[in-house]
Amino acid sequence: MFPLHDENPTQTTPYLTYGLIGLNIVVFLHEINLSSQELEQFFQMYAVVPRELTNNFASEWTTLFTSQFLHGGWWHLISNMVFLWVFGNNIEERMGHFRYLIFYLSCGALAALSQWFIGMDSSIPSLGASGAIAGVLGAYVIRFPKSQILTLAFLGFFVTTIRVPAIILIGIFVIQNVISGLLSLQAVSNMSVETGGVAYWAHIGGFAFGMIISPLFGLFRRD
Repeated sequence: MFPLHDENPTQTTPYLTYGLIGLNIVVFLHEINLSSQELEQFFQMYAVVPRELTNNFASEWTTLFTSQFLHGGWWHLISNMVFLWVFGNNIEERMGHFRYLIFYLSCGALAALSQWFIGMDSSIPSLGASGAIAGVLGAYVIRFPKSQILTLAFLGFFVTTIRVPAIILIGIFVIQNVISGLLSLQAVSNMSVETGGVAYWAHIGGFAFGMIISPLFGLFRRD
């Protein structure tokens, strides 16, 4: 299944959501033009490296924000941007452009700190918009709990569309990441806290913080 469009279209153009998507794409296009060595250096400079953040927070804190615009591959980028496109527009409309931007970046930074807290000595770069987008999903699920998502359903060789409650799609996202995050704890003492290159605890932290702080950014403000 693939989320396409929600049942509550915005009344204003979500400029920031489109801008964030565009910026992520531009940065990724830059990444794929780098050599392997250049890309590794790029990630070391702009992604969150937990060990570096632990040892030198004063000079590394900016990576909590720059890492949100880095991606490790096409699927990583596309899946994140689809969820941002589907769910971000409504949250931007409710909060307003400026508050939405601060909310988005704050969720991403708090998500990165959640991952850092689990493995402060990890040397593997943590990157991606997933934590910030998880925050958007957290806000969405408490603001639009009854919203329906028009979703592609693949039935063998046939493709159709069905409407699925947004809370189910978001719930699957959360449950998958909670389980994966708990399983990853078993390997913390011997490995990186990331399993399969996915920062599960950043997703969990982003979602939780999104639910907690979104009301402070005008999520329930009256029109």
